Amino acid sequence: MLILFKLLGNKRLFLMLFGLILFIALMGFTLGGRLNLTWPEKFVHDTVTFVQQIFYRPASYVSNFVKDVSSLKELHEENEQLKTMLAQYTRDKAYYNSVAAENKRLLDDLEFTERQKQMNMPYKYRIAQVTSINVADPFNQTLNLNLGSKNGVRQGMPVISTEGVVGIVSRVFEFSSTVQLLTNMDEKDPNSPAISATVLGKENKSFGVIESYDHSSGTFLMTRIQEDDELEEGDTIVSSGLGGSFPKGLVLGQVVSRQVGDIGLTHSATVKPAATYRDWRELFIVITPDMKETGKEAQQ
Repeated sequence: MLILFKLLGNKRLFLMLFGLILFIALMGFTLGGRLNLTWPEKFVHDTVTFVQQIFYRPASYVSNFVKDVSSLKELHEENEQLKTMLAQYTRDKAYYNSVAAENKRLLDDLEFTERQKQMNMPYKYRIAQVTSINVADPFNQTLNLNLGSKNGVRQGMPVISTEGVVGIVSRVFEFSSTVQLLTNMDEKDPNSPAISATVLGKENKSFGVIESYDHSSGTFLMTRIQEDDELEEGDTIVSSGLGGSFPKGLVLGQVVSRQVGDIGLTHSATVKPAATYRDWRELFIVITPDMKETGKEAQQ
């Protein structure tokens, strides 16, 4: 009895013991094969569910936010990789296009030289790189090449593309040269060269002189054509080689029209240049025999 009174005097221990007995009783009661829940069970279940819902939603939001941040980082890294790959592809494509364009130009150059050989043209063709082009002044258009006197280049030599004559070497340095384009031709300028011309395939039946260029129409004017000359629209005009200052057989352009000259005694023709005056990369310098040396050899 003394011990029981002592235990009853300790309220905390008594309450714990009572709660333990009540918990064991509830467990035994709930573990039975019942279909209906008691209100304490319902209350406890609803309370736990409510508490779980309070803590679950923020935890879910935080978890989803962490996942989104991680996915965003992965997406950023993947985007950076794609940008790098795109930059590499763009660079490789540009390089490929450049190499393909250069290969095509060199193939065209090779085909051109082969055609010239088949025509039995007694000239050498030195391929030169265009280092600069000056077309700002339409009346003084020039370009510079990377070949000079050390390469056998002399003043007055023709410069051509695979399409036709481009210009004439006007100044020569040791390792470079300046080319005056045919678009500078002006019959009123005493320093402007004139080119004796004829019709391809009618070399013995046609003759004229090209000595001026019309900037407004972009065409040459061929003059001194006889009335009975067989030149007609669509003919290809080439250099005749008469006079010895300009080699024969170089393509100059195509006849657009033919008309009576200003005086009326001769005719003239409008000729569209064969060279398109585009952004050249390579051109040919026509290496012709030195007329002075040829004359000396003839005298000997």
